[in-house]
Amino acid sequence: MLHRATLNLKLSKRIAIAIALSLFVFGLPATAFAQAAEQQAIVLSAAERMDQRFRAKMNEERIPGSAWAIVHQGEIVRIGLHGFVDSRRSRPVDQSTVFRIASVSKGFAGVLSALLASEGLITLQDPIRQYAPSFRFKSGGNNVELTIEDVLGQRSGFVPNAYDNLIEAGTPRQQIYLHFAELAPICPPRTCYSYQNSVFSLIEDVVETATAVPYPQLLEQRIFQPLAMQQASVGYEAFKQAENRAEPHLKTRFGWRQTEPRSTYYQVSSAAGINASINDMGIWAIAMLGHRPEVIPNEAIQASLEPMIQTRRELRNRNWRGVLSDAHYALGWRLYQIGDQSLALHSGWVAGFRAEITLSHAHDLGLVILMNAESRAVGELNSAFWQDALITSSAAQISAD
Repeated sequence: MLHRATLNLKLSKRIAIAIALSLFVFGLPATAFAQAAEQQAIVLSAAERMDQRFRAKMNEERIPGSAWAIVHQGEIVRIGLHGFVDSRRSRPVDQSTVFRIASVSKGFAGVLSALLASEGLITLQDPIRQYAPSFRFKSGGNNVELTIEDVLGQRSGFVPNAYDNLIEAGTPRQQIYLHFAELAPICPPRTCYSYQNSVFSLIEDVVETATAVPYPQLLEQRIFQPLAMQQASVGYEAFKQAENRAEPHLKTRFGWRQTEPRSTYYQVSSAAGINASINDMGIWAIAMLGHRPEVIPNEAIQASLEPMIQTRRELRNRNWRGVLSDAHYALGWRLYQIGDQSLALHSGWVAGFRAEITLSHAHDLGLVILMNAESRAVGELNSAFWQDALITSSAAQISAD
């Protein structure tokens, strides 16, 4: 079953009223109205095509349940919902259904760290040993300090996904750290891109040492509560306690099979431990686009999106191949360059779940997709939306010029 549940929030009327008031009060030229109306039309048109692609893809792959949201100019302008929370079809997916967002959690850690840095509680160039003195690794002949930026920016130099096998085995993160004493980096910190989960989670030691507040609690205090992300939480127990939660599904030769939620990767909560609804993630996207400066000031947004290391392998991403001109990793965020257009994004993948968030600050536009199945459709739909929206916007700009 595919049910179409979209929210337009009377966007056309609201924007038209706002523009009209601006023209009346400030005497803005008529071109301002035309440009705003054109941008509005572009977004709504792209949203409509996204809805069509989404519904076709969900039917084609028989995806159990999913949700997506488009945000623009500080509003959730459209939400699309599909399917059910479980294989028994006991409850349709709705705006409040909780999904695991997996590695999309990393963006929250980057922003939270940037917030603490803006308040003088830490500096992003601080050495990790200042906050996690028990963490040791073989120097490999170099004495370069591992910093907070190195951890968040995926430039620690360790072999990619070091000790993810221990995360999969359910090993607590503090025990995983002990194994690094026998591991030498493959390159000095800051010289190569190396995606990590265990190393990334060292940011939890930084946060807890600097604030004396546990990482999940600080996320709740500083981000979830003030943004009114009502279903957002951290951890396995919180997910299991959510009545309206999406159950994970794995692909088999006979189709999608529901499975029990796994506790793995929750032990590195900064890297992959957040649970959230599509409504929560729409709110988060709006905040990351600069519309909630009282909670997340622009200084923190800009710091979290500062390029740390080039990630040229992303140019070969199957969904973006031939489209990207450059790519970097920031603080828990990826940065994609498409000509003169920039996107901030991250994807997430844990057993039975997929998630993706992408933001364009230039267009004040964001897209989030959540799914309770391990399907590549998330990446395909995300890429298709942005290629559509950015090409249309560029064509409109050329026409206007």
